Amino acid sequence: MGVTRADEGTDVRMQKAVSAVAGVALALAMLPAGAAPPTGPERPSVGSPGIGDPYFPQYGNGGYRIGHYDVGVAFDPATERLTGDTIVTGRATQRLTRFNLDLVLRASSVWVNGMPARFRHTGRELVVTPRTALREGQRMQVRVVYAGVPEDVTDDGIKPWFTTPDGAVAVGEPEIAAWWFPSNDHPADKATFDVDLTVPRGLQALSNGRLVGVDRADGQATWRWTSGAPMATYLAFAAFGRYDMVQGSTESGRPFLNAFAKSLNPRVDRAARVSIRRTGEVTDFLARTWGRYPFQQIGGVVTSRNFGFALENQTRPVYSPAFFSSGRNTSIVVHEMAHQWFGNAVTVRRWKNIWLNEGFATYSEWLWAQDQGFETTDEQFDRFYDNFGTKDSFWNIPIGNPGPRRLFTGAVYDRGAMTVHALGEEVGHETLRRIGRHWVHRNADGVGSTAEFIALAERLSGRRLGAFFRNWLFSGEKPPRPPT
Repeated sequence: MGVTRADEGTDVRMQKAVSAVAGVALALAMLPAGAAPPTGPERPSVGSPGIGDPYFPQYGNGGYRIGHYDVGVAFDPATERLTGDTIVTGRATQRLTRFNLDLVLRASSVWVNGMPARFRHTGRELVVTPRTALREGQRMQVRVVYAGVPEDVTDDGIKPWFTTPDGAVAVGEPEIAAWWFPSNDHPADKATFDVDLTVPRGLQALSNGRLVGVDRADGQATWRWTSGAPMATYLAFAAFGRYDMVQGSTESGRPFLNAFAKSLNPRVDRAARVSIRRTGEVTDFLARTWGRYPFQQIGGVVTSRNFGFALENQTRPVYSPAFFSSGRNTSIVVHEMAHQWFGNAVTVRRWKNIWLNEGFATYSEWLWAQDQGFETTDEQFDRFYDNFGTKDSFWNIPIGNPGPRRLFTGAVYDRGAMTVHALGEEVGHETLRRIGRHWVHRNADGVGSTAEFIALAERLSGRRLGAFFRNWLFSGEKPPRPPT
């Protein structure tokens, strides 16, 4: 099966690579007579093995930025083997004699701008040495052919790949991309995606964005997906197996695609369908609150594997069935869809800024509960504030810089939501919504930091908020109750 996919894709991918090289040649031909590539003080250099995030020093890479991923993989559930043929297109930000990609599977060949390149593996790093050094600003197209059994690969004790009785799910945060495609694996470098997933006929293969079509031949089916809005690598997912796919448009005209594992317990399946069916209604509510929905498609995928979390994969969150084991659960849908604004449209510049994602998503759950006639946001804030005394460990975590091992502790979510609500009490809740809308829809590069958010909040509120944010984000003590 993997051989079939590689053979079918080779000609197309070589044509793409040749096309890119022709473009580079044309650009060189258009230089003035006698012009030559830069020389002199510019010296060969090596791209760093990390993007500069202190929480995860080896995540991402330096020396280039990615614009597009053309991911092609085939997965065989019988052997659990994945074969890949992926083209990564970007631009060098410095002169490069060597650079890294993040990939834990073994590569068999690498080309850079159509020419074979030398490469080696060092842990999760694929170290690539192009035949000719890349100039600063030069377009780079890197094709990697690779294979392996992701289920068997552990990096630093981490294995975010989940097998199922009839397939597998590639889903995780902060890492998953390296288990199925080569990348600059950090949210600060977002790119567009085309994803081709090949499986034996009779199975489905799901990913983000719009389903372009399904090609069937020789007992295989290739599911083609496209995502035209920039996306962080950890938000890209793949699910292989037997799924019931439900497509259509919501009452407000949004195209949706939901998928439910066919092996779900019938009771869980019913609760999941009722919950996921409300995604359109939830999206409309969030759009009224935080401004227009940032993407086109919506939906959700409920897998057969209980991996213990749900993830806000762009346009189509992935849910563990455990969230529906006790019945319908719309709150988790609200949380993951709120991330489409906070976390997906605007992604953290560094992982320490995670409260911006989780705080706003959890606060959006509070707003939904209030809208549905349950607890008000004031009541929810008071419940947390009153239940945790001054000596409680809940207040010990400075959520503005929680540390890499505490990224997803309860305080990041709940104290994060409390921070958002307290900010509304401080500056006015209509001003808070203006801040949230501005943060999402006027962010130039789609990434942001706590410092940038504070600066925006001060500008739009006309208030100095340094003391407020020190108390709520960076203190290990219980903050003063905000004014009503």
